[in-house]
Amino acid sequence: MKNSVNLAIIGFGEVGQTFARDFLARGDVKVATYDIKFASLKDGPALLEKARAAGVSTARDHAAACVEADIVISAVTASSALAVAEQAATWLRKDQMFFDINSASPGTKTKAASLVNACGARYVEGAVMAPVPGPNLKVPILAGGPAAEEAAVILNNLGMNVKAVTTEPGRASAMKLCRSIMIKGIEALIVDSARASREWGVQEEVFASLDASFPGVKFNELALYMAQRVNEHGVRRAAEMREAAMMLDDLGMDGSLSRAVADAQERGAGKA
Repeated sequence: MKNSVNLAIIGFGEVGQTFARDFLARGDVKVATYDIKFASLKDGPALLEKARAAGVSTARDHAAACVEADIVISAVTASSALAVAEQAATWLRKDQMFFDINSASPGTKTKAASLVNACGARYVEGAVMAPVPGPNLKVPILAGGPAAEEAAVILNNLGMNVKAVTTEPGRASAMKLCRSIMIKGIEALIVDSARASREWGVQEEVFASLDASFPGVKFNELALYMAQRVNEHGVRRAAEMREAAMMLDDLGMDGSLSRAVADAQERGAGKA
């Protein structure tokens, strides 16, 4: 009888490292990983050392990392999500599950699902609904696809917080990105309003007016909090909003507002 679960994580960035560390802390999980940066002369040595120090097995390519995996977790960038699924479809086995947690558009997730399912493996869409640092492995994730319920049972037994919400790939990401349009848009608006009012020396009056219009919301505190979030995560949030714009374009809508929010998030990154 098998005593442990074998996982593979494609992409060993912040999310991949956090998940790997929490999985391995359990003692009943083995983790292997591959990251395209492993081959980089600049970033590779330090990244490989991080993996080895954490007890994660490293591999020379995607296929080698995933050869023994029961579940493959794709945690790359949104722009690489489809390419990784395309490559995975050439070597995934029928007994493997591919859990795609990238913040990609519903259209991209649907294409990825078609590729993976066509090779006989089981594609599960994952939509990460909050920043990973903090909750770490317990971050809420919505799952979609015919195997979503099965994936949720297995992964939740390993310490994750996965909720199956649909059998149709793309819908979970639509839930995430429709919410993101609102949240990231509000962030961008509040940050710009706070900066402009500060420059004019009218911030106190503006915040007082907003507090009166929205009782219970302390806009001074909210503006500081959202500026910090944009400062720390603006680049990643910008990429997510461009995926939201792609979703709107695919629906025949106008994605220009979401692209403007993406630009605003990117401008705010790294600015205290």
